[in-house]
Amino acid sequence: MTSPADRGLRESATFDRATIAAIQHAAETGVYDIRGWGAKRAVPHFDDLLFLGASMSRYPLEGYRERCDTDVVLGDRHAQQPLHLATPVTIAGMSFGALSAQAKESLGRGASEVGTSTTTGDGGMTEEERGHSKTLVYQILPSRYGMNPDHLRAADAIEVVLGQGAKPGGGGMLLGQKISERVAEMRTLPAGIDQRSACRHPDWTGPDDLAIKILELREITDWQKPIYVKVGATRTYYDVKLAVAVGADVIVVDGMQGGTAATQDVFIENVGIPTLAAIPQAVQALSELGMHRKVQLVVSGGVRTGADVAKAMALGADAVAIGTAALIALGDNHPRHAAEYEKLGSAAGYYDDYQEGRDPAGITTQDPELSARLDPVEGGRRVANYLRVLTLEAQTIARACGKSHLQHLEPEDLVALTIEASAMARVPLAGTDWIPGRTPGF
Repeated sequence: MTSPADRGLRESATFDRATIAAIQHAAETGVYDIRGWGAKRAVPHFDDLLFLGASMSRYPLEGYRERCDTDVVLGDRHAQQPLHLATPVTIAGMSFGALSAQAKESLGRGASEVGTSTTTGDGGMTEEERGHSKTLVYQILPSRYGMNPDHLRAADAIEVVLGQGAKPGGGGMLLGQKISERVAEMRTLPAGIDQRSACRHPDWTGPDDLAIKILELREITDWQKPIYVKVGATRTYYDVKLAVAVGADVIVVDGMQGGTAATQDVFIENVGIPTLAAIPQAVQALSELGMHRKVQLVVSGGVRTGADVAKAMALGADAVAIGTAALIALGDNHPRHAAEYEKLGSAAGYYDDYQEGRDPAGITTQDPELSARLDPVEGGRRVANYLRVLTLEAQTIARACGKSHLQHLEPEDLVALTIEASAMARVPLAGTDWIPGRTPGF
């Protein structure tokens, strides 16, 4: 049988097959699509940037004999015990509930092995996670699910989440099939009932109230622990300025490529701005306040490789956070589960139904039989290996640019391949000195 293209048929760019299928699904069910993962549409990203390695006008460092340091300190603006990390690659917040206890333990083990931090997520802190995480950041979300002052004090830092890149302005979602007895007990919810979190915190309505809340958190932790503020990338310039004003030690900016366990597909694909566009806005806001490098900037949303890490840092980030990539390192979407993904109506490399709780890799599930498939020791080893590779790749690039520390990378080391990326990242189009909207000529 000949293909449609062989028969002279032409697919519509506006109504392609995926769009037609979505319309038909909506018409048949009256239900909007919910899924995990992050944005799948193509937007300007780190791939659209290139580094200018050293040749003659710059002097590279020898990889085997000259140091390129990777350490970073987060939270030394106010906290008496800032975080000292060996690598600027951290693990983003992903909840127990969205992930299995084995997955949370694996992330803690992997992060600890390489000297970096991991983060709790909605729903509170598990014994497995705290017990195997040398450095653990405790998230406070609008839901307050699992909120425990003792756990708050037991954490190494606190992250107040105002938004996520996949769903800025939207609340969290955990469907009933993942509300096990243990998850329900931690969140004070009925087992098996859908949990939909609020989109804003219940105890403040603006920056002034948030400043009071942050002061309260400092008092609870005796001014020892750094306080992060996390925002989804939207009005990043203004959000970062306000986060500094309310007293944040660290600001986390999550671009639209950031993942989620479950939210509306229309949110994932149509709300927020790309990570690449958000970083320069955040750096500009910090610089205008004289706080760049004093209030640390952590960037997340679509970080996959050491090149991505280096590019984010060259644009002005102090560190990055990975989420979806860490799950893939654990075994998510691995070809060894191909047959089981097919049974679920998906395929290896395409599986995003994290909300269903039927993950054959044992990562995004609360099914005891499925989650038992994930060995936390082996999972931790895989995550640690991946983190090491990211760090080594970033070091390799930094040395090629003549830098003795990852934080010495700068926009001057970058060029863009497209006009869009050049305008967003505020670096020249390759082969020119032109930044759209900035400098004229070539």
